[in-house]
Amino acid sequence: MKDKTVEDISETIEDEKIKQRVQIESVQPKINGGRFPVKRIVEDTVKVEADIFVDGNNELSAVLLYREEDHSKWTETPMEHSVNDRWVGEFKVSEIGQWKYSICAWIDHFKSWQRDFKKRVEAEQNVEIDILIGLELINSALKKASTRDKEKLNNIIGKLSNKRNKAEANKAALSDELKKIMAKYPDRANAVTYRELTVIVDPKIARFSAWYEMFPRSAGSIPGKHGTFKDVISRLPYIADMGFSVLYLPPVHPVGLQFRKGKNNSVNAEKGAVGSPWAIGSKEGGHYAINPQLGTLKDFQELIREAGKLGISIALDIAYQCSPDHPYVTEHPEWFRKRPDNTIQYAENPPKKYQDIYPLDFETADWQGLWDELKNIVIYWIKQDVKIFRVDNPHTKDLSFWEWMISGIKKEYPEVIFLSEAFTRPKLLYRLAKLGFSQSYNYFPWRNTKWELTEFITELTKTEAKEFFRANLWTNTPDILTEYLQVGGQNAFKIRFILAATLGANYGIYGPAFELCVNRPLGVNSEEYLDSEKYEIKLWKRDGTESLRPLITKINQIRNDNEALQYDDNLEFYPIDNDSLLCYGKHSPDFSEILIIIVNLDPRWAQSGWVELPLSKFGIGDKKPYQVQDLLTGVRYLWNGPRNFVKLDPSKACAHIFRVRRYHHTEKSFDYYL
Repeated sequence: MKDKTVEDISETIEDEKIKQRVQIESVQPKINGGRFPVKRIVEDTVKVEADIFVDGNNELSAVLLYREEDHSKWTETPMEHSVNDRWVGEFKVSEIGQWKYSICAWIDHFKSWQRDFKKRVEAEQNVEIDILIGLELINSALKKASTRDKEKLNNIIGKLSNKRNKAEANKAALSDELKKIMAKYPDRANAVTYRELTVIVDPKIARFSAWYEMFPRSAGSIPGKHGTFKDVISRLPYIADMGFSVLYLPPVHPVGLQFRKGKNNSVNAEKGAVGSPWAIGSKEGGHYAINPQLGTLKDFQELIREAGKLGISIALDIAYQCSPDHPYVTEHPEWFRKRPDNTIQYAENPPKKYQDIYPLDFETADWQGLWDELKNIVIYWIKQDVKIFRVDNPHTKDLSFWEWMISGIKKEYPEVIFLSEAFTRPKLLYRLAKLGFSQSYNYFPWRNTKWELTEFITELTKTEAKEFFRANLWTNTPDILTEYLQVGGQNAFKIRFILAATLGANYGIYGPAFELCVNRPLGVNSEEYLDSEKYEIKLWKRDGTESLRPLITKINQIRNDNEALQYDDNLEFYPIDNDSLLCYGKHSPDFSEILIIIVNLDPRWAQSGWVELPLSKFGIGDKKPYQVQDLLTGVRYLWNGPRNFVKLDPSKACAHIFRVRRYHHTEKSFDYYL
């Protein structure tokens, strides 16, 4: 016998009551016994399953209950018995916000009676008493029935009561009409209702997005001159033409002067050093203020409007930390941790020191005042029409705060999206997602081999994690230049981009460093960029011939044109007999759209192998020809059977993105559709 988990035991204690005959167990989806909500996107269907059973041989009925949180009335939809006491139902979430769902089940005496009555009739037994029992059940329903249904039930009662025409009575008792009417007026005296569960419903951009990160101060066109929001506006067509839907800006607030960092994180800032944008706060203000070198609040609002015209949402960085010059340091010294020498503790990640940043102390006695202020910062920027926030290092802050803050924000502003920038341990990473973060950074940058990628992505898309964790696959960040990118040349950048953009429905790049394939590290065994943009203004030559801009544009177009790439849980890995080749696919629910992606993980050498596809699952016969068209090049290949040969030479192409085309015998041609 399988041992019960702590969750199973607590569920039993909570749910089972004395004389409660109907049992509801193993409800899915349900996170940590219902402690946390599951996540969906507006217009999604929520499929709910449960084990529902009762003692003896009674028939059961069950309904799935659902409602928007601020609605008091439940909507019901029938649940259907699947197999081995497993029941299934589903409902659609038509609005963003928070929804509730539950299950109600009861012993259905009429269904039990009709089932047994049928057996007795087939066995040619005397059913006079059984008809009387059925009449009692029907008369009970008659009291609740509508006028029209009462007429129908009275007609059936008349037939059942006619002892001279037993055949007609038996036929009426077993009719579908009676079954349907009785299902509308069940006796729920013994009904059991499961506890309420929650689903958070986000806008579609939470499921499908392409992020582009850039530093506004590097948006200018004059060497050394600080860029402005107006300069960013001039760069919007460049970003929009590549197909990005989100433009993420590092902190746009005033930068502190005390202990300002210089080039390459030097503690001795040279004259004119601009410092790190994450060292927030100066005499010009803190988290509510705009760095005057970038422009004004009016300029920022204009940027949001102009980006919106091009289909781009602006994501703002929320970094809950301060420079020594931040107004909070003097106005709320109790929000910072003091060292024995009475100086404020600056940020550290030994051996790294960040003297230009003071962490906020979430153990302060005035924690409630701190929490309220941090929430008000987000609300302020929401009122400036920012709807997406990338949150810096949330895993270093009180987890209770995030649950309180995000739930409070989303109750009032359900359209808001929070991206968790936490490259941290899986348990902590998952807990942040459960607490409310809409999307999450993750270990993708360091998953390079076929085995690593397969195991990692499978966990995110095929386990319970898919119910609450939405991965955002980033190729690089201002802090992360992986060894693979450092040593693999331009092909490494191509490979990582194709993987991020096709394995994940959400992905991001830090540009223009990425599309220009910047790969010089600060030093040996370092993932920091040499001459990092975090500490200086860059003048990027965005239109160089070596730019990956054409590839990025093409793949974003493919993502937008092929809906299968806009989901995560439809991902399947397929066998290919070469560890340097990764094959996977995404498809629509009815397989009318099937994409097969094959990537050469080796940035230097050509690799070949035989791929195996589940043609029967695709609805293609093993011996029928079919065509695969490479959406990157337009080239078409005629394949036969499940096993086919592929070869990828990175000097020519690092990947295929195939769309399957079936052969139409009537039209004597290949088509995309069934």
